[in-house]
Amino acid sequence: MDNKTKEKANFTIANAFDGIEIVHADYKGQEFSKHVHEGYTIGVIEKGAQRFYRSGEIHTADTNSIILVNADDVHTGESATPEGWQYRAMYPLPEHFENVCLDLYEGKKCAPYFSSSVINDALLTEQLRLLFNQVDNNASKLLTETILYSLMLRLTLRHSSLRHVPKDISGSKEKLIRVKEYLDFYPAEDISLKQLAVIAGLSQYHFIRQFKKMFDLAPHGYQIQARLKKAKTLLKAGVKPAMVATDCGFHDQSHFNRHFKKALGTTPSKFQKQAILYKN
Repeated sequence: MDNKTKEKANFTIANAFDGIEIVHADYKGQEFSKHVHEGYTIGVIEKGAQRFYRSGEIHTADTNSIILVNADDVHTGESATPEGWQYRAMYPLPEHFENVCLDLYEGKKCAPYFSSSVINDALLTEQLRLLFNQVDNNASKLLTETILYSLMLRLTLRHSSLRHVPKDISGSKEKLIRVKEYLDFYPAEDISLKQLAVIAGLSQYHFIRQFKKMFDLAPHGYQIQARLKKAKTLLKAGVKPAMVATDCGFHDQSHFNRHFKKALGTTPSKFQKQAILYKN
């Protein structure tokens, strides 16, 4: 079996808390470029081992270990063994954890931050596998949400800290966040480097350097991630992939497919088919 026939990623939407993305993947040659997710990545390695970048360091997750990536954490992914790796993961949004924290911390609205990228927690691994098994078997919403809530509760209590706040760099944090928000609101705009530097109130040279230091991605790299976030929303709404490519600012569908595959491990059309199954 060659690398190409080995690659597989099946997405589904769990019938819980208005829908949570879940993936079951089997990779060998897949190499994820630097990317972000709007939700947390919480996954268990079922076979093999994965190597990935997160929070400025390279980490390795072995079989039965759990991967933790915070929402909007820049990360990568590749095999750490010649045989590849298999994993199952879920992507709860910050607001899902905020609801748990409201109960835990007397109405305080906050989302947890996971400083550890790889953890070994046998009970949590068991809970994750139970959740995925129930989703596979179309369990009731009540059962799925009960397992998921218990899982997020354990994660928050045992493995989280206060949400990480990017360091201020030369007093420009607010300006850089303003640029990031602009790219989030207008991902398809063909904006120039000079225009973004003006928004930040910095020279182009300092803007590029400081943006990358704060967000771990160059401005053009972050723009791609913002476009992919919008693309996922449109695909779930049933918009044709070719139209999504245009609406999100990609040069063409080939350009769109390439970036989507590098970030999510599957094609836009496959992702859409599997996501739409949830609605039906």
